[in-house]
Amino acid sequence: MRHGNAHRKLGVTATHRKAMFANMAVALIENEQITTTLAKAKELRPIAESLITLGKKGGLANRRRALSILRDETAVRKLFSTLAERYKTRTGGYSRVIKAGFRYGDAAAMGMIEFVERDTEAKGAKQRELLLKQTAAEAEAAKV
Repeated sequence: MRHGNAHRKLGVTATHRKAMFANMAVALIENEQITTTLAKAKELRPIAESLITLGKKGGLANRRRALSILRDETAVRKLFSTLAERYKTRTGGYSRVIKAGFRYGDAAAMGMIEFVERDTEAKGAKQRELLLKQTAAEAEAAKV
């Protein structure tokens, strides 16, 4: 019997699942939209929602709880500043899952999870920033 077994196992061990959802939550907070399999997106949603709630509550203990889940200081900083401010009047439903067709290789159902009222400029901002730093460094090296 499956009493008390509410979540999907996704074919991985518990520690792998914990690490995978931590990494996916960090990517979601940084980019505000990610594409993954539909099952993973549906399982990530309650984790992301609870992290937003921690950010809205604020305080040192909640910041440490979020850091123990995410293990990324920049994501926690954004969670407690930007996202907490954005959703301070909202009582829930901070994210949504949208079906995105099927993956070419194995026909797995794909889904997109994103924050409601998201910042469209956030997606890929980290990559753009790294590219700008790299081109600036190359230009500086070319001057010398």
